[in-house]
Amino acid sequence: MQVPLLVNEFLRRAALLYPRKLAVVDGERRFTYRELEERAFRLASALRGLGVGKGDRVCILSPNSHFFLESFYGTSFIGAVLVPLNYRLVAADHEYILNHAGVRVVLVDPDYTAVVDEICDRLGTVEHWIVAADAPLGRAGWIDWEPWIADASAEPPPAIELGENDLVSINYTSGTTARPKGVMLTHRNCYINAYSLIAHMRVAHDDVELWTLPMFHCNGWGGVYALTAMGGTHVILRAIDAERIFTLIELEKVTFACMAPAVLNAILQYPHKAKHTIRTRPRFTVAGAPPPAAFIERLETELGWDFLQIYGLTETSPVLTISAPDHQTEKADWPRRARAGVPAIGVDIVLVDGDGNPVPRDGTSVGEVCARSNVVFEGYWRQPDETAKAIRDGYFHTGDLGVWDALGNVNIVDRQKDVIISGGENISSPEIEDALYQHPAVGECAVIGVPDAKWGETPKALVVLRPGTSASESELIQFCRGRIAHFKCPTSIEIVESLPRTATGKLQKFKLREKYWTGPRRVN
Repeated sequence: MQVPLLVNEFLRRAALLYPRKLAVVDGERRFTYRELEERAFRLASALRGLGVGKGDRVCILSPNSHFFLESFYGTSFIGAVLVPLNYRLVAADHEYILNHAGVRVVLVDPDYTAVVDEICDRLGTVEHWIVAADAPLGRAGWIDWEPWIADASAEPPPAIELGENDLVSINYTSGTTARPKGVMLTHRNCYINAYSLIAHMRVAHDDVELWTLPMFHCNGWGGVYALTAMGGTHVILRAIDAERIFTLIELEKVTFACMAPAVLNAILQYPHKAKHTIRTRPRFTVAGAPPPAAFIERLETELGWDFLQIYGLTETSPVLTISAPDHQTEKADWPRRARAGVPAIGVDIVLVDGDGNPVPRDGTSVGEVCARSNVVFEGYWRQPDETAKAIRDGYFHTGDLGVWDALGNVNIVDRQKDVIISGGENISSPEIEDALYQHPAVGECAVIGVPDAKWGETPKALVVLRPGTSASESELIQFCRGRIAHFKCPTSIEIVESLPRTATGKLQKFKLREKYWTGPRRVN
């Protein structure tokens, strides 16, 4: 008899096999796996007491916390659907998502209750408001989490009929160009993705993961389920701070972390690395966007830590490919490892041209990355037309452009909307960014296309310099000319203080382009 693939079993397994093992470190609070399971059971029972049942939507608005971790299991134990919110969005975005998802209960960090209070009168389906704090706050209209779950049962909730194709979460996309879309992920999607992470990322019971990616982003790229299944330890980081990251790696003996390129950059630029005694050899995985090859080289040569790159999307639960040293002929093949990698187990990827035909695997032919797998989402919540646009002929069309190399790697060259078309030539912005990152003064950069009367558009670079360094526009342009074809080089470079990013570290290039494109084309 087959057993359905339910993410609930991950926590139950860990609590059974590792009841006294440290499961969570969140500031001063620490929980064993038995305690974590008990808290998840209490949350499930408390939600049932509010009338929440199978299929009902429950949202959480919070930075990384033990409450966030508990919400994944507390909701799934009773068949409810978790809707994680991006805490960096504005109140109007939260209003849209909460109403679009039909959320009944909101779980909110104390820092964000005021944002919800601002829109509460316009939320047509929300019935209960829970503030996620370690001590009662007594805020008007809000239920305090700790006394609320303290009065609930710590026993497993009554069994319900739950299948692996039932929804476990609705993750709203970042909405950088339009209204967010609700990505429906099933138990099977998340379960299979966790298996893939365990296999490819070598997740084991003695792993200690430092949470730098926000948990709202497809549960931090699958780590909630994979690490819990193997009985590893979750070390919660609420806000990104390089010194705090090094301190936690040192004190908690961190072995694994998944992060955005901007966080990796902060780690590499931290000036006091030498004062920390790191006794582990952490595996650092970068997701959300490909890092510059120079970052990988510095991580492995300066710190002696291991690098892995993963590629995927919210719609794919999220991992599609992985790039690791054992996939390459040479471990120091940093440029290749800075892209996407080989397809994960159970993932079928094709690159297709504009007519839908597979492109040759010749290292140069560019095609849209399309995937089919058990990790591909069910569709967009209440948006069948958008689902039909994204899933065609059995494949999910990512909107990313890539090429195959000789070793079977998919190398992502750009987003379709970010390709710069200059004089009829397609120019990849990451190629220019990689060249700029080789300059010792460049801390961060982003390349966009800007209008040009002769060529249609030409590349422009926005550069954030590393602290204590200087570089001129002409110097950086000449630096690029020594590394890439002249027609690909930036025609202008602007030094800026910072670059706009989403909460997951993705550059918001549409915001950079707004300044330069005032006509009907190219603002997104």
